[in-house]
Amino acid sequence: MTDPELPKLVLPGEYLGAAEQFLPGRGTYEDGGRIYASLLGVPAIDPADRTVRVEPRNAVPEVREGDLVYARVDELKTAMAVCTVLSTVASRRQVPGAPEGTVHISKAKDGYTESLAGEFAIGDVLVARVLQAHPGIKLTTAPASLGVVAARCQVCHALLTLGEKEAVCPRCGHREHRKFAKGPLPSPSGAHGPGGV
Repeated sequence: MTDPELPKLVLPGEYLGAAEQFLPGRGTYEDGGRIYASLLGVPAIDPADRTVRVEPRNAVPEVREGDLVYARVDELKTAMAVCTVLSTVASRRQVPGAPEGTVHISKAKDGYTESLAGEFAIGDVLVARVLQAHPGIKLTTAPASLGVVAARCQVCHALLTLGEKEAVCPRCGHREHRKFAKGPLPSPSGAHGPGGV
């Protein structure tokens, strides 16, 4: 909620209010009983505890529990797929540091998974939900709406297209199985479905 007394956009060092009025929150600092913005962004007040905060205008994407992320499969092990988290679905901006995430075999799809090699291949781009963000990033693609959104043919490396029950290479005709994302993505909205990132 944006307070009507606050401007729509503030610069670092801009006065937001007195410490008697508000508690300083994220993106702010207090100096001499006065609260100032510490970054460029949109000020907001939490009416429950009268905390003033500034939401960054162009925030660096952070991976949080519950987020949807795009991740590239880098390695397939017996019990897990090791991935590089590329971006959050909400921001589509690259996550700094290219953090590593893992999809455990039990979180690849609903039901029993005999082998991750039957669900993903190295180089596939997944849309996954973050189950745990710290200390390591744990991901799931179990819901039908999550899974592979871009994959290349393991024979000729052309982009695969999703067929009725499997992926088909438009160049060489090779057929492959993947755990493709089906239907619209769960929130956040505005993301692409299967076949594109």
